[in-house]
Amino acid sequence: METNMTVEKIVKVLDNKKAEEIKVIKISELTVLADYFIIANGTSNTHVRALAEEVEAELSDAGVEPRNIEGRSTGWILLDYSDVVVHVFTPRDREYYNLERLWQDGEEVDISAFISE
Repeated sequence: METNMTVEKIVKVLDNKKAEEIKVIKISELTVLADYFIIANGTSNTHVRALAEEVEAELSDAGVEPRNIEGRSTGWILLDYSDVVVHVFTPRDREYYNLERLWQDGEEVDISAFISE
């Protein structure tokens, strides 16, 4: 699956599962870590786990497996798909780590076409 299609699929899965404040930041010009960070939050630890599990299941069904998963029992779960890294937070942890500020030199991607309003 191409990177752009992976980003779109992840955003749609997160949106369908009621993730909050979904953001996609293009970081390919800033680092070799990944091309995109997708950042979202759930309303609780349980919701965060459900969001991460749904992303993992839906991408697995499409033949895309994560390279690594971190934080399954915390308020921040990271799913590493090489070119795309997904960060799912509780609101408190998202505010604390503030990845948007750390990666503010990245390009925020317009995802309005991928989400339901």
